[in-house]
Amino acid sequence: MANTPLIFFDPFPRTDAMVFTPDVQAACAELGRVVSHFGSRAPDDLVESLLPDVDIIVGQTAMPAERFDRAPNLKAILNVKANWEPNIDYGEAHRRGIHVLSAAPAMAPAVAEYCLGQAIALARGFAASDRLFRSGHERYGIAGNGTAYSLFGADVGFIGFGNLGRALLPLLQPFGCRVLAHDPLLSDRYLDLQGVQPTSLDGVLSKARFLFILAGVTSENEGFLDRKKLEMIAEDASVVLGSRAEVVDFDAFLNLAGSGRFRAAVDVFPEEPVPQDAAFRQIPDVQFTAHLAGGMNASYARIRDMMMDDMRQILKGHPPLRMQKAEPRQAAMARSR
Repeated sequence: MANTPLIFFDPFPRTDAMVFTPDVQAACAELGRVVSHFGSRAPDDLVESLLPDVDIIVGQTAMPAERFDRAPNLKAILNVKANWEPNIDYGEAHRRGIHVLSAAPAMAPAVAEYCLGQAIALARGFAASDRLFRSGHERYGIAGNGTAYSLFGADVGFIGFGNLGRALLPLLQPFGCRVLAHDPLLSDRYLDLQGVQPTSLDGVLSKARFLFILAGVTSENEGFLDRKKLEMIAEDASVVLGSRAEVVDFDAFLNLAGSGRFRAAVDVFPEEPVPQDAAFRQIPDVQFTAHLAGGMNASYARIRDMMMDDMRQILKGHPPLRMQKAEPRQAAMARSR
């Protein structure tokens, strides 16, 4: 038993239905011994009892530097969420050759699909058309399309070009769009090779007819889209806030959208669940969804597939192939929940 790998599942807030389905349980049992804890973060006494033997942690168990000393066999931490939390010493993990991975790429296809659908709905005014029809005030054909515009041939802006941007780009290709992208973490040459036009933040905001806010939040960019920047968004543009609410001045964003300055779809919020009495629930003509973009059964199936694939790789002594690897400095700066 001494050489049997120990796999510890501590994936809160993920549930067993998301990441520990019967097929995963059976596959893990073939790889080694499994200990699991669901419903909350694992208590410290359980974590400490497992550290001497654990090979793989699935979840984001707190791992400050001193805990690595007590985990001599640890090979990887597989975070089955789509973010980096500040409870891991990423630099120490990197120094010791411990893989720290995120399931973020598994969520990207569903979020990209959401962004495309919301952008078209905003530009074509589908929500407003539905309300007019239900009240008996619909207008047919061109008469009902006075404020509608098309994605075909439009200028599209990406703020952030990580997993979400890379997943959304191919969905836009049939529309013949010019895609402008701003991401200060990526070189202009890299963006150019991906088929997007590197552009300043001000340029993306002012030129895009369709704007996708896809940036993750870090200690360096929290709130960087303040009111002054948001006021640069092109008049009547369609804007999809699909990554993290913390990158924008949320009140200013909703104020401008609610006043008709631009059209907006919002899936993420500074506080979730959103309080029932939140005043912005009543803002007209903003398309709200309750953080639905990525959290689909198909996304969790991809997480499980990626997780098991990389787990097998790691236990064979090979590098992981599919989950996103933590870059220590950037992961340590992350501020998403």
